This record gives sequence, C-alpha cells and structure tokens, in this order.
Amino acid sequence: MLSAQALILVAVLIVSVVVHEVAHAWQARREGDHTAEQLGRITLNPIPHLDPIGSVIIPLVLAMSGGIIFGWAKPVPVNPANYRNYVAGDIRVSLAGIVSNLGLACLCTVLAGVVLQLTGGTGIARPIFQALDYAIFINLILAFFTLIPIPPLDGSHVVAHLLPAEWAERYRALGRYGLVIVMAFVFLMPDAVNFFLSPVYYLQGLADQFIRLWI
Repeated sequence: MLSAQALILVAVLIVSVVVHEVAHAWQARREGDHTAEQLGRITLNPIPHLDPIGSVIIPLVLAMSGGIIFGWAKPVPVNPANYRNYVAGDIRVSLAGIVSNLGLACLCTVLAGVVLQLTGGTGIARPIFQALDYAIFINLILAFFTLIPIPPLDGSHVVAHLLPAEWAERYRALGRYGLVIVMAFVFLMPDAVNFFLSPVYYLQGLADQFIRLWI
C-alpha cells in the first residue's frame, strides 16, 4: 500500500526531473537548436517528459522499500550541430539542468523557512513543509548525481570536450550502455557514489540551518 510519504517523494521527484529537462530544452533553444521546442518539450506539463518506468514505477518501488530515491525523465532531444557555438553550447545546455535543480533547492529552502515561520510546520502545513524538505534534498541529489562523468549524464558532456577527438568519440559511445553502467555504479560502488554526492549532505546541512533561523 502506498504511503503518503511515498506519494509526496515521487511527486517531488517528477516535478524536479521535469524542471531539469525543461531547462535543457530552454537552453538548447537559446543556443540555436529548436528540436526540443518543436517536439513540445519546453513545457512544465509533465506528460511529454515522463518515462513510465524511470519517472513512476522505479521511484515508487524505491520509495515504498525505503531505498534511495532514483529516477529519470525522457531525455530532451537536441541537435548540437545547430548550436551557434558547438563546444560552449553543448556545455551550457548540459549544465542548464544542474543549475535549474540548484535553483529549485534554493527556492524551496526559502519557502520552507517561510512556511516554518508562519505555521510551525504543523497541522495542514506539515505535508507542504515535508514536500519542500524533500525537494531540497532531491534537487541537490539530481544536481550532483548528473555531474558524475558517466555518459550520457550531464557531467560527461563537459569531460568529453576535454579529451582528444578520438577518445571523446569512444567515451560518448559508452552512452548506449549508460543506464546499465549507472545502475552498476550506484549499487556496486557506493563509496564512489558517496564521494560525488558529498556536497549534497553539506549543502543540505546549510539549508537546514537557514530554515531553522526562521523559527
């Protein structure tokens, strides 16, 4: 049976991954590529972005089992050949999703502080405060997890441009096995995952300190 906590977690994750993908699409349009826009991906309507397995089923199962919440949306289709500046455009489009998640984490931190000051975070405001608290953590996770340089995660686009052309081509080709590699990385190398996510716990602590200032 689904708990209210699981539903809130999955709802927050869906909003967060949708904003992440919209940021990619919006920045791609700014760089000169209208592929995502023409396919209707510059919208906060979650339907065009959702992957039934990655956005709903897996997050629900993980939430119900008490595991780490993990999920994804459909990748935004872009054509880097349309960018006015290929290298700079590719890097900016790749980092746009990360910036959007960090922005959401900051916004939710401020909103959580306001809710806590006005209501104490109790009563009917409790689920709102809880959702904002989850949103801070989930958006920080998304921001730093997608920085991991495993193709096709966002961080790999930056690394690829630092490699010689032949190496970069082989490196990008790993993206076809990306999901398998990422899942293996998560479940078989937890210490490495914790290393990449270490800023999450530090920033979450800072956010919690900021929220408590409002009491």
